[in-house]
This record gives sequence, C-alpha cells and structure tokens, in this order.
Amino acid sequence: MLVFDQLKKNDPQLRLLTAGVLVGLFVLLAGLWWVQIVSAQDYQQHLETQAFRTVRIPAVRGKILDRNGAALAENAPNYSVSLYLDDLRGDFQKEYTRLRPAKLVTNSPPFWKFWNRKRSVQSVRVRLTKDQINALTWQARYDVASNVVAEVGQRLRRPVSLDFRDFAQHYREKLALPYPVVANIDPNLVARFEEQAIAPDGVDLDVQSMRYYPLHNTAVHLLGHLQFDDSSAEGEESYFTYRLPDYRGAVGIEYAFDPYLRGHAGGKSVLVNNQGYRQSESVWEPAEPGSNVVLTLDLQIQHAAERALQHGPQGEKTEGAVVVMDVNTGDVLAMASSPSFDPNYYIDRQSFPPDYYANVVQTDGAEKNRATQENYRPGSIFKPIVALACLENGMNPDAIYDLQPNPRDSAHGYIQIARNLSKRDTAPPGKYNFKRALIHSSNGYFIYHGLMAGNLQKIVELGHEFHLGERMGLGTRQETPGLFPDQKRIHSGWTINDTADLCIGQGYIDVTPLQMCVVASALANGGKVLWPRLVDSIVPQDPLSDGQAIHFPKAQVRDTVNVRPNTFRILREAMLDDTESSEGTAYAAFRGSPVNTELRVCGKTGTAQNEHDGGITYTTWFLSFAPYEHPHYAVVVMVENGSSGGGTCAPIAREVYEAILKKGQSNPAARNLAGN
Repeated sequence: MLVFDQLKKNDPQLRLLTAGVLVGLFVLLAGLWWVQIVSAQDYQQHLETQAFRTVRIPAVRGKILDRNGAALAENAPNYSVSLYLDDLRGDFQKEYTRLRPAKLVTNSPPFWKFWNRKRSVQSVRVRLTKDQINALTWQARYDVASNVVAEVGQRLRRPVSLDFRDFAQHYREKLALPYPVVANIDPNLVARFEEQAIAPDGVDLDVQSMRYYPLHNTAVHLLGHLQFDDSSAEGEESYFTYRLPDYRGAVGIEYAFDPYLRGHAGGKSVLVNNQGYRQSESVWEPAEPGSNVVLTLDLQIQHAAERALQHGPQGEKTEGAVVVMDVNTGDVLAMASSPSFDPNYYIDRQSFPPDYYANVVQTDGAEKNRATQENYRPGSIFKPIVALACLENGMNPDAIYDLQPNPRDSAHGYIQIARNLSKRDTAPPGKYNFKRALIHSSNGYFIYHGLMAGNLQKIVELGHEFHLGERMGLGTRQETPGLFPDQKRIHSGWTINDTADLCIGQGYIDVTPLQMCVVASALANGGKVLWPRLVDSIVPQDPLSDGQAIHFPKAQVRDTVNVRPNTFRILREAMLDDTESSEGTAYAAFRGSPVNTELRVCGKTGTAQNEHDGGITYTTWFLSFAPYEHPHYAVVVMVENGSSGGGTCAPIAREVYEAILKKGQSNPAARNLAGN
C-alpha cells in the first residue's frame, strides 16, 4: 500500500511521526478500555447512588373578599430563617475529624539507625466501633448546626435553640430540603437579619405564603378556618417524596369553596447524592394560585351586627346570632355568631397562648356557627306563619277573642284546651283582635285559632312552603335542617297538646336564625322563598390570566308561599305596630330612634322555653324587615338565655338598622345594596 511503501523509504521523520500517531491511538484505546470495561462497575454504582426526590409545592390560596372588595381572608409573607445542611458538609467532616479521639504512640527507631536511639512520639486515631462512629458523626453534625443556629440567634438578638431529635429527624428524612430554624418572624427581625453584611454558612431567609385573616374574628363563623393537609387534591400528582406545608378548608366558606381557593399545587425534582445532599433541582410544574371568592357580605353591616351582639347580656360571651338579608335577592349581607375566636390560631398557634383553644375556642361552643348550625325553638316568631294559615282559612282579623285571666296569675291570661290541659299566656287578660294579639304575642289567641278545623294542616303546608325542617345546601359543614312535622306526622300519634305547642313555636319544631331570615324575607317580598346567597362570584387572582370568572345568579326562588297578597298586607300592618304602637313588645327598643321614622321596621318578638338537664332555659328572638313601604332588609336576632325578645334582641336589631341607615345616608348608592 502507499503508506507502507512510504515507510519503507529511509525517512526518520516520517517514521517518528507514524510512531507517535500509533502511540496516541494505543493510549486512546487503552483509556476507552479502562472506562468502559474496568471502571464500568464504579460508574454504575455512582449512578445508583444518585436519585431524584420529588417535592410538592403548594399554591397561593385565593382571597375571600366582601361585596365591596375588602379582604376578609388573604395571604401574608411568612419569613423564616432556614438552614441548608448540604452547605455544611465540609464543616461536618472537619468537626468529625476534630472530635475523633486519638492516642500518642511511642516508636523506637529501627536497629540499623544505631547512631540515633531517640524514640519518636506519634498521634494515632483510636479504632472505633461502628456504633461509636455513628454517634460521633451525629455529634459532629449537631455541634456544627447548633453553633450556626446560636449565631443566628445572636444576629436576631433573641434566643434560638436547636432540638436534637427534630434536627436528626429532618436530616434523615428531608435532608434535601431546608431546615427551618426560626419560623414566622416579624418584619423587624427580618430587617435585623438582612442588615448583617454576611450571613453564616448554610443560612438563608425563606419566604412562603401563609393564610392570614386581617380582621381576626370578623365573620369568622362564615369564613370558617383551615386545617393542615398537604395531601394532593383531585387532578394533582399523587406521589411526592416530600410535601411542603399546606392547608385545606375545614368548615365554612374555606371548606365549601376549597377547590377554587386552593389552586393547583406544583412540583419540582431534586437530585440528591448517595448521602442525601441536594445536588440540583428543577421545577417541572409551577403552582397555579387559587381564585378569589367574593362574598355577598357587606363588611360595614357585618361589623355593626357583631358590635350589636356584644351589647347582649353577657357582652363578648353573649351566645347568639344575627343574620341580615336582602329580601329581594337573597344576598346575606351579614352573618354574625357569638362568642367568637381568631381563625389565625389554626395557622400560627405559636403566636397564641398555650391555653387559647381550651379557654377561648372551646368555651361556650365558640367554634359553632349559631346562625346555621344549631337548632332552636322559634317561640312566638313562628306566630306570623300561624297567622297566615288562619287568615287564609277565613279567620276574621277584626273578630274579638276574650282572653281569660289565669286563676294562678290574674295579671296574665290562659287558655283551657281540654279538661286537664291549659296553657299560660304572657299577655294580660282582655279582648284581642288579630293585630292586638300579635303585638302582645298572646298565646291564647293563636292556640285558639290554630285548633280550629283545617288550620293545623294549613300551618304544616305553609311551613313546608317556607322549607322549614330542610337544609339549604350551603356546603359549609355548618348546617342543620331543623325540625318540622309533615302531614304524615300530624296524622300519627299527634295530640291536641302538640298542636297547641306548634301554634306558639314550641314542641315539635326547631329552626335556625338563617331559616327564619329567609321566612322574614318571604313575608316582606310577598311570598318568594329565596335561596340564601353567600357568594357573589369566583374570580381569578390575576385579572390578566386566562381564567374565567364564575358569577352566581341573584334572586333564585326556591318556592312561593300560597297566600293572597291581602293576607300579607294584614300581617305586615300588624308587625309594623309591634315597633310603632306603645302596646308593642318591641316598641321600647325602637322608641326615639331615627329608624322608627325613616325605615319603619316590621317586627315580631319571641321567647322560646327549653328544657335542659332538668332545668328551664330561654331562647329569645326578634324577626323583622324594613322599610315597611318597600322592604329591602330582613334582620333576625337570636340570643340564648336573654331576658325577652323585646328586651334583649330588639335593641340589637335596632343597632343593625341604624348602621344600615347611616350607611345609606353617607352613600346614597348604598341604599339599594342589591341594585333595586
């Protein structure tokens, strides 16, 4: 061949070049052989010692806003100082070397160094058992980390300690993630930390989004609260090696609209070595923030309702509820329950006293939403429904009923139902037409007419048209259906005493304040039983995003009460006298108030008697709507263990109406919150 022919020539330079090329090829082939054959097992082992760890990244939770855009639940930055343990690997090894025990060994010189018989002293590491090495390794890690943590405490000017068990657990299970040293620090401490020129090795400031209720206990029972839950929601990846802290709704709006508020969690992959230290990371799915939920609540009216409840018989510990609705749209403008608590407790318990849950949250059932979650006998506020039934069946509102004096209490009346059955009355004996009987809340009058043929069936029929004894589908995990008889029940074991009790809101009947506010709205709007509306819309947090807003329709009619318009008119006129007539049970509460002249409230007081643990307790009520001519607002107040509906609940309702009136005067557009 041509190449070999050239090599046969006597050319030393060409032969030297050829030899160099051949040597290079030999070295290259030897290297490939070494890498692919000899070292293949080592590379395979190294590859096997590396692994990916997946981390679930929670999304930023959506806000909860009132109808005017005021934030009731939002997110705040949660600053924490974290320790990145993989940055301390070299320090761990140095500390281990320093702690490793050693001993001095004296060596004699070898025999051939006969001219120098001087002995030498050498430091030699002590041979340790496997358990001793493990204990010393953990001691070195903890010493290094605790020294760094102590330095962080000095910079923050506050004591910070490192718990060995917590540190060891994090090292074993979450080494690739930062270890939180100081969580939820205030901005002053953040500034103090950041102003330091150089942070200690392995220390950095982390910021995460945390749920925050800026108004603390305002509307807490409607908003609900969160509970810790880092599990994957529907539509998310189900398997993650690590999960960053996350929450889900436990009750209230936070629960009912959790799928919208929670957003969509993201994920990232972290490459770790055989010791678990982070090598690199990459986000393969960014988190998508949740949507904002806009309530129908009006913050100004909500504040007024909560302040008014605090003027109850036990102050801040008053056990009661206030519900305010727009009678034409079903919008819930306020829903207050007392006593209350701060929902921030469920997110950051370290900021609260250790006994906060036992002394505040659990005390008197503060977690319970008394507006929707508890059964109460309505007492006399059920009498308007009895009145509708009797008027529809032909009762003459001008006919006189003679209430007889009680033989045991001549200042009050009573009614003899059967030979051995009578019912006491809180009204004085005398002659009553319908209007006077309603404003005096005469038990005898309503029992007498309710016992007439056909009226019980009509009462039950109307009760079901108002949907008493049924849930409203709020979805908040805070709703009870109440109790109300059906036609089958009144034809099976029903007694005359049961009918008498039902006519005055006692016995086989339980309601919630929200149910009775729906009833008040129907009395005001001419018989339309509306679905209560808590949420106006769901909108994306980022208005520039592709997400579509969801709007919930107003004025959704659930049912229509089968009553003539004139019957409603007669009832409303009588209810107006309850606040404007000097004989009315609510007259004292509204006397002299501008509400009485500018809004003209139609109302009905009530006091229900309950048997509890062998004793008697009372539930007091005030059911109302206004203005009389063109109703817009329904206000229902319930207070447990109040003195009376007129003495306890009517003044609370008056305060709410005064706030509504003031709001309308300062903002004329607010007179028609529903746009009517």
